[in-house]
Amino acid sequence: MMQFRTEIKPSIMPFDIRHEHNLLSMGSCFTEHIGEKLTKAKFITCHNPFGIIYNPISMAACLSYLLSDKIFSDQDIFFHNHRYHSFLHHSSFSDTTAAATLQKMNNQLAEGRLFLATADRLLLTFGTAQVFSTKKELQIVTNCHKLPQYLFDKRRLGVDEIVTSFLPVFLALKEHSPSLKVILTVSPVRHLREGFVENQRSKAALLLAVEALEAEFDFVHYFPAYELLLDDLRDYRFYGDDLIHPNSQAIGYIWEHFEQRFFSTNTQRIIRDVRAIQTAAAHRPFDSQSLDYQQFAKVNLAKIAHLQQSFPMLNFDQEKAVFSFSV
Repeated sequence: MMQFRTEIKPSIMPFDIRHEHNLLSMGSCFTEHIGEKLTKAKFITCHNPFGIIYNPISMAACLSYLLSDKIFSDQDIFFHNHRYHSFLHHSSFSDTTAAATLQKMNNQLAEGRLFLATADRLLLTFGTAQVFSTKKELQIVTNCHKLPQYLFDKRRLGVDEIVTSFLPVFLALKEHSPSLKVILTVSPVRHLREGFVENQRSKAALLLAVEALEAEFDFVHYFPAYELLLDDLRDYRFYGDDLIHPNSQAIGYIWEHFEQRFFSTNTQRIIRDVRAIQTAAAHRPFDSQSLDYQQFAKVNLAKIAHLQQSFPMLNFDQEKAVFSFSV
């Protein structure tokens, strides 16, 4: 039979991800997609405590902040377009008062720092090597927050610059958590504002930096999300309407590879059981007080109890609320 695509075969990684693990993820919007699926599958997760981050230098700076005992103050924010902002945070943290902005930032910082104390899996997704740095402070920013372009210099990060920024961070993380495993990915979302050629050069810098970090640290491993979309699927039917972002089918395909590489047979079985309970909870009966539905709810509450007996870290509060309402 003729083959019409080059398929990437899943390879088993030297470590796994189980529901007992605490997984911190940071990076581009692609991290959000994988993070949402991990959360839905009942893994213990913390996603982007600084908001979406696209460039690796800002990501290293955010990790350093989590490892420190610093808190954010008035010196870390600025006022523009009727809102206060931070160069280290996504615009979702911006607010109309300094107090509200700092409260959001420091609350998420405290939660992220607390989670990192027990994290043993770290997922980082690099989005672009293109960065903006302030002309005055020479600070590489996570977000320009629509400030005038003349305030920034724009450039592409070099491979050595990316690697150098992560060397002390990864060493500190490993000392902080000896059991830590790091998963690096490069986002398959193309950044085409600068053109196709510049996007490829940017992604090439990220891929080479990942290769160097993987060679430097035996606890750092690469997951080929970029290649799965651009080299395996390779078709615009796997993209959204903007022809840039992967659609749900493509994300599902990459997730299946993620499952096969990182989840044991037992973990995949737990996920199937979780999905079955979630599907049952999403069912909307004509009469929630009928005897048939009450029996249906009791059966699923029993399934939840059985799962939590073996895996107490699984949180079914939302599903329990649905079924308990009818019993």
